[in-house]
Amino acid sequence: MVYAYIRVSTDKQTVENQRYEIETFCRQQSLSIDDWFEETISGTIPWESRSLGRLVHEMSPKDLLICTELSRVGRSLFMILDMLNHCLSRGIRVWTIKDGYRLGDDITSKVLAFAFGLSAEIERNLISSRTREALARRRARGLPLGRRAGTRPTSKIHAHKTLILQLLERKVPIQVIAKRLCVHRQTVLRYLRANAIEYPQKHA
Repeated sequence: MVYAYIRVSTDKQTVENQRYEIETFCRQQSLSIDDWFEETISGTIPWESRSLGRLVHEMSPKDLLICTELSRVGRSLFMILDMLNHCLSRGIRVWTIKDGYRLGDDITSKVLAFAFGLSAEIERNLISSRTREALARRRARGLPLGRRAGTRPTSKIHAHKTLILQLLERKVPIQVIAKRLCVHRQTVLRYLRANAIEYPQKHA
């Protein structure tokens, strides 16, 4: 089976250019596309969480996946390596048109699969190591760990405390207060509880 994958990041982008490139390439290679997969989604979203992930998991060994370039797979090297390594480990071929990659079951692809897997593992270890080092530096300097104060959703409405108190005094329902502040009702309730602000339970 031969599958074509097309991804655009926004509705303003068109899939037609990618479709034209793939169709032209397949005519030159005497290939016939069995199924097309198109999606409008950011390349920063993990590939497994996209239609691409569903497609890859449904493919069988020897199947061929064609896309215009590797950037359609993902926007980070780690994501691309992870996806390619998964495909190669299952015997799925991946061809890209602009990049000219032909990843399959030949010895070169097997070497690349090893390199991809090793690179992904190294990248994961580096990320973990950098995180531990950053936490250790903050701990040594006596800085708080975790989310920076003031970035939690409930703290974002603190600037409206006076308004919130006035509305509560007028017995305005929590749902109405939340709508006025453009936040969820639970965000307002968490803020009230965190700051020990009393509110009419019947209006909660």
